[in-house]
Amino acid sequence: MLASLGRVHLRRPRSYRMANSPGGVLPRLAAAWRALTATAAPAAPSPPTGAATPSVAADAAAGGTVGVKRLNHVAVAVPDLAAATAFYRDVLGAAVSAPAAQAAHGVTTVFVGLGNTQLELLSPLGAESPIANFLARRPGGGIHHVCVEVGDLPAAVAVLRDRGVRMLAEEIKVGAHGKGVMFLHPADCGGVLLELEQA
Repeated sequence: MLASLGRVHLRRPRSYRMANSPGGVLPRLAAAWRALTATAAPAAPSPPTGAATPSVAADAAAGGTVGVKRLNHVAVAVPDLAAATAFYRDVLGAAVSAPAAQAAHGVTTVFVGLGNTQLELLSPLGAESPIANFLARRPGGGIHHVCVEVGDLPAAVAVLRDRGVRMLAEEIKVGAHGKGVMFLHPADCGGVLLELEQA
């Protein structure tokens, strides 16, 4: 059977021939890669594990660190607090707190324990709630802010103000954990609403 077919000449598709022609895409990509790898400078060695980066070391020497410790929680605005609580408790099997009204912040909160951190479910409380405004723009809810702990909140706020980072309040307030908190303007934090909490 094979012998009866004789020689079969397979021709590559025209698109391949064009791409592989002297002026095609493949030779140009190969030439660019050769030029890049021939002139690339060797990567700088990584600092030893646990060593501070130069900017952090300089800040420490000047006594001006923010002192970030760890992620405390990620806050999620929800249109239905009871339904969201039931999802995390009954579907995912996570431990959840009882709802707690935070009148000073215009929210009702439920915390979802995740072992190494937690979620904070936020529901509007009162007509002036910032969460009501958030849900008006995003009716399905979504991530609202990220909270990190700092070792000395007043000092961190002072350092950040000196660096031009805007705060969303003049004074530190008491947050859901009974500790001082301050929110930073998202435009100065890469588009993220960042909450600092006293560790």
